[in-house]
Amino acid sequence: QVQLVESGGGLVQPGGSLRLSCAASPSIDNIETMAWYRQPPGKMRELVATITRLGSIDYSDSVKGRFTIFRDEAKNTMDLQMNNLKPEDTAIYYCAADVRGIDFYDSWGRGTQVTVAS
Repeated sequence: QVQLVESGGGLVQPGGSLRLSCAASPSIDNIETMAWYRQPPGKMRELVATITRLGSIDYSDSVKGRFTIFRDEAKNTMDLQMNNLKPEDTAIYYCAADVRGIDFYDSWGRGTQVTVAS
């Protein structure tokens, strides 16, 4: 397993931007797929975006065109650039790792709160 720690959450106005970062230890190199999930207040956890070791990327329809996922092997981080934020993006955002690429996320961070409000 790997250890994952998220950072970068906070309070932002609608239309604003935030960049989340997920630091992986000991290394991001051998993680096949990484993902950002989020859990809005009172709702189920949902998938936001995924990125594979080979750079294949996918987004949920709700964030497509506004969010961008990055993976930096040199820094052992995965980032999520979030632009044009909406109140419905308010959630706890979690970083997850599917180390073996078997479509099962067995490592999770503790989450970082993102609040979009005026």
